[in-house]
Amino acid sequence: MSKQRDFIDDDLAEWLRQQHVFFVATAPESNDGHLNCSPKGGDSFRILGPMEVAYQDYTGSGAETMAHLRENGRLVLMFCAFEGKPEIARLHGQGEVILPGESAYDGIAKYFPPNPGARAIVRVSVTRVSTSCGFAVPRMDFRENRETLDKWALSKGEQGLKEYRAQKNVRSVDGLPAFDSE
Repeated sequence: MSKQRDFIDDDLAEWLRQQHVFFVATAPESNDGHLNCSPKGGDSFRILGPMEVAYQDYTGSGAETMAHLRENGRLVLMFCAFEGKPEIARLHGQGEVILPGESAYDGIAKYFPPNPGARAIVRVSVTRVSTSCGFAVPRMDFRENRETLDKWALSKGEQGLKEYRAQKNVRSVDGLPAFDSE
């Protein structure tokens, strides 16, 4: 049974911090557009307040989340426990894309470890917090974070990442603007 909460309390905050992966789902305004659900991992999630969170967005092969957020801001972050007590948490809200060089970026980036593949920070004004059972979520043991993205980003270098993003991250699969070509 789903339980709506008034805010992210200390117990929920601690549980969220312990999860190794979370998912971000977004949708375009158009009914013909593609929905998107992206897994996120590493040390990329932070709780900024009882109704505010942020995550560090890494360079990827697409930019659906960024395009949808720029268009309408709607998103949901879902966490589910693969270890311990079976539980799911969803944080619905309005997301804002904050890019390096923008005034708010450094103030939030300081909460994250440096990452060579970081391309943005998504700050979320949470509008709904809910938890539910995770009885159907399988148990899985966490081994380690993958280093593949970090190694790839380092091998590309700053200029190579700019070129990659200009090729792969300017528009969504539906043609919506995501990132400016640098």
